[in-house]
Amino acid sequence: MISVTFPDGAARPFPLGTTGAEIARSISPSLAKKTVAMALDGKLADLADPLTGDAKIEFINREDPQALELIRHDAAHVLAEAVQTLYPGTQVTIGPVIENGFYYDFYRAEPFTPEDFAAIEKKMGEIIARDRPFTKEVWTRDQAKAWFEIHGEAFKVELVDAIPADQDLKIYKQGEWLDLCRGPHMTSTGKIGNAFKLMKVAGAYWRGDSTRPMLQRIYATAFATQAELDAYLKQLAEAERRDHRRLGREMDLFHFQEEGPGTVFWHPKGWTLFQSLISYMRRRQQAESYVEVNTPQVLDRALWESSGHWQTYRENMFLTKTEDERVFALKPMNCPGHVQIFKNGLKSYRDLPLRIAEFGIVHRYEPSGAIHGIMRVRAFTQDDAHIFCTEDQIMDEALKINDLILSIYEDFGFDDIVIKLSTRPEKRVGSDEAWDKAEAALFRVLDVLKESGLKTGINPGEGAFYGPKLEYTLRDAIGREWQCGTTQVDFNLPGRFGAFYIGPDSEKVTPVMIHRAMFGSLERFTGILIEHFAGHLPLWLSPLQIVVATITQDADDYAYEVLTAARKAGLKVEPDLRNEKITYKVREHSLAKVPVLMIVGKKEAAERTVSLRRLGSQEQTSMSLDAALKALTEEATAPDLKRAAG
Repeated sequence: MISVTFPDGAARPFPLGTTGAEIARSISPSLAKKTVAMALDGKLADLADPLTGDAKIEFINREDPQALELIRHDAAHVLAEAVQTLYPGTQVTIGPVIENGFYYDFYRAEPFTPEDFAAIEKKMGEIIARDRPFTKEVWTRDQAKAWFEIHGEAFKVELVDAIPADQDLKIYKQGEWLDLCRGPHMTSTGKIGNAFKLMKVAGAYWRGDSTRPMLQRIYATAFATQAELDAYLKQLAEAERRDHRRLGREMDLFHFQEEGPGTVFWHPKGWTLFQSLISYMRRRQQAESYVEVNTPQVLDRALWESSGHWQTYRENMFLTKTEDERVFALKPMNCPGHVQIFKNGLKSYRDLPLRIAEFGIVHRYEPSGAIHGIMRVRAFTQDDAHIFCTEDQIMDEALKINDLILSIYEDFGFDDIVIKLSTRPEKRVGSDEAWDKAEAALFRVLDVLKESGLKTGINPGEGAFYGPKLEYTLRDAIGREWQCGTTQVDFNLPGRFGAFYIGPDSEKVTPVMIHRAMFGSLERFTGILIEHFAGHLPLWLSPLQIVVATITQDADDYAYEVLTAARKAGLKVEPDLRNEKITYKVREHSLAKVPVLMIVGKKEAAERTVSLRRLGSQEQTSMSLDAALKALTEEATAPDLKRAAG
């Protein structure tokens, strides 16, 4: 007999080999009917699997959040069956679940097009409606290879050979169709439901190798309910409307070109926005006693070997060799340079904590397929800082960083924040003892944050190679999550460089190093802001705040007076005195997302007023010039400067 423990803590004995389905039926027929899978000791499994020992069991119904991965996994199998039914001779390869959906890669001579999607979706619906059970069989390698060879599935034969000898080779069937798969699956195809949609088709090399055959990848998504699918599709449509790449063109902020893949060509307005972010962050850091530095872009290989980057991060680094055979790298991170500044000159425990900040440009090799506008680039600027402190100061410094990060996000309109602790990854430097101390310190910080009412969580194995980290994820206006800020505790890097301070007993002590970023990548944060506000940036952030537009040329002289007064007040303003209709000017500047139009004609010139028209509004408000400038100057003041003045 084995002991099975249920979520409420109750335990019952069952014969060894009892399946999850049998246990569910023993409790109630209704439970067995609505259950689609189970979790054994927290790991999803087929409901038909026999239990081989004592275990904690949880029955998963279709509405359980854990079932979403299974819905998508099962839908991938149905997609593959539908394609092979409609297009005989198509070979199947792999079809994993990914964020927000799934895909399946196919090998076929003729290309798929979006026009094929309706027929494929219809066939998928028919397969789901048949409600065939998913059944699992364990085959020998020879048996599997023979079957796939007979059926012309060369890619599956290769996958069979790639499965380690100590792992079972599982075949899942849904009626007559079958696939090689690790599982698990739900009980039948009917549990998938009809809330699925094919999204797009793209090319993909087999095994990601450009020397191997080109496959066709069909991307799709699936949800538990039609309402969830509709909400997701609505979010996608809104995200497309807000796409920072399109808005960047319309607002004349930046562009890209082939000669500099993954690097940004900032236009005057874009660079103004970028510098506004730096100025804001510089003020916030100075108020918290950070000192700003600048470190070299290119450093010798020896430094990166000492830091551990050469051993653990080299594939992401840009390298160069000079005529004298010295190897250099463009810096992918600022931290080694900051350790060199800390080491330059003797430090005492009285100098700690020492907070060193840099708006450092870093270069990291991203595959061309991963580059995405200014969100994912190969050269970017970090609002990087490193705090050198004692072990006793970790908690206080981490909480100060937390308060600063949350305050900064609030200034930019983000108030839904989740803080997650990412623990040690497989690929790392340093001793387990050092990692134990670093993780323990951040777990204590996380407990304090959780007790204060903040949303927290754990990301197992997602830490940096030199230390665990707290990751700050913010939610934007349409519900998407963006990981931006980090706090990383590092017991390794200072010691690798021989950094030390003199302790109260006059002995040398290795400092703890806290890596800290607020925006993270300024390029990426700029893209997030553009999409969050759909280009309607707050007046204090907008690179062009006002356009003074004339109705007639008779108002040109007064328009120049308005322009001069606005610039004197510190506002970012440009004139539009063209001999065009005012409706044309309004449309053009609205497309460019100019927040405010000051419209002037003969009437406004005579009365020394302006007509204000806000972006997105059809209304105009007439105000005296002085009142308008006073109101707009107040609105255009950054939040931190308002607090300082107030």
